[in-house]
Amino acid sequence: MKILNNIEMIDLALYINKTLIVTDFHIGYEEALNKQGVLMPRFQFEEIIKRLEKIFLKLKNKKIDQIIINGDLKHEFGSISDQEWRLTLRLLDFLGKHCKEIILIKGNHDNILGPIARKRNVKVLDHYIIKSSIKKNSIKGKSIFKKTLNKKSLKKLSLNKKALKIINNKKDSLMKNLKLNKKNNILVLHGDKIPSKELLKDVSTIIIGHEHPAVSIKEGPRVELVKCFLVGKWKRHNLIVLPSFNLVTEGTDVLKEQILSPFLRNNLRNLNVYVVADKVYGFGKLKDLN
Repeated sequence: MKILNNIEMIDLALYINKTLIVTDFHIGYEEALNKQGVLMPRFQFEEIIKRLEKIFLKLKNKKIDQIIINGDLKHEFGSISDQEWRLTLRLLDFLGKHCKEIILIKGNHDNILGPIARKRNVKVLDHYIIKSSIKKNSIKGKSIFKKTLNKKSLKKLSLNKKALKIINNKKDSLMKNLKLNKKNNILVLHGDKIPSKELLKDVSTIIIGHEHPAVSIKEGPRVELVKCFLVGKWKRHNLIVLPSFNLVTEGTDVLKEQILSPFLRNNLRNLNVYVVADKVYGFGKLKDLN
């Protein structure tokens, strides 16, 4: 399902400008539960690989230059468990077969991520900006006006007033498009902190994880919690919240449980819900699901 022009929802991932974005794997979650005395079978990694394979199959005719893991690749805060060491490296190796570059965005669970990243020569960043897909040179008509936009060159042309007016109108439209293009960048960050105004200056869309959004869907006496995307506005920016790739749990019921991300505390109910099932379904605004 496509949203916001060139952004496409594919299962639990987003595909934008040859970039695939996923978030919140929480590798090692089962081991952490086992240490707490919770008997949890360690099935998640195999299910993650199967789900990713289905996503790559859907994208088989599209190019993937980058894969961004938008925070919380691993689960433990202050250490790297045995399960995390083994499976995060296997996951990075698997993803590396499907792209040219992997970028790790640092999440609140990723205090000790450097040793894993260095093992596979992967970048760890606080955020990443996807530049607008519209290149200046690709805007229709620019080549026509390369040599004729300034006043001196216009005077040299034997054009009547009507022709000059058309050229000037085209020039104004072109300059407006170029100006808008500069502010059409996409900011990818984990979502546990609000970024600086300087970072947001040329950004039109913000993509976050962190929240693990899910909603309860009721059918007769049965209530099922399902993963979902949340899409709407945060201040003047478009906002997209990705569902988690942690397959042990569905996530946080955003209508009933405490909200974690500061991006969602004031405008949650006006966001649109896209439920992830056999495909992605639009469910309207969150406030209408009560």
